[in-house]
Amino acid sequence: MRPPLLLDVVTGLRVGVVAEDPVRRADLAARVALAGHVLTMDGDAEVILTDSAAPGDGRGRLPVLRMGRGGLPPSLTPGQLDAALRAVRVGLSVRMEDGGPEGGSGVSGPVRPLLTPREMEILRCLGDGMSNKAVARALSISAHTVKFHLEAVFAKLGVASRAEAVAKGLRQGLILL
Repeated sequence: MRPPLLLDVVTGLRVGVVAEDPVRRADLAARVALAGHVLTMDGDAEVILTDSAAPGDGRGRLPVLRMGRGGLPPSLTPGQLDAALRAVRVGLSVRMEDGGPEGGSGVSGPVRPLLTPREMEILRCLGDGMSNKAVARALSISAHTVKFHLEAVFAKLGVASRAEAVAKGLRQGLILL
């Protein structure tokens, strides 16, 4: 899997759709388009969107997002689906805050907080030992905006300091040193 690029935030992901029922497959494909992503059939998908009936992506080790019974609810907005696909693409697990229907988590594996792409960039900068001012310069944002994002990162990771955030980010595979 190639590392995510900042360009991925602006452009759509290449999403493969797997569903046994052709009507369900068409519905998932329409949802992919509404979320701003590109449906791909030629094997160059970055993420697989599937219904609960499909056993997996069948294409190797691509990240898989499940919708339907045992996964995320079909009532997701296009924005929520976009966020879920992007999160799964970078290795995060996605679940509804209330556990989703029947306690489903959307994907298998440990549940990690859903950090935005900007929060992930800031967490990586923390891992590099950068100050708020250095992060602001590197990302072309204000120091106040960095502080705002840091507070969100701390809350989502359940930590109280920069060091704890980096340590937890490393343990959860959110950042690499």
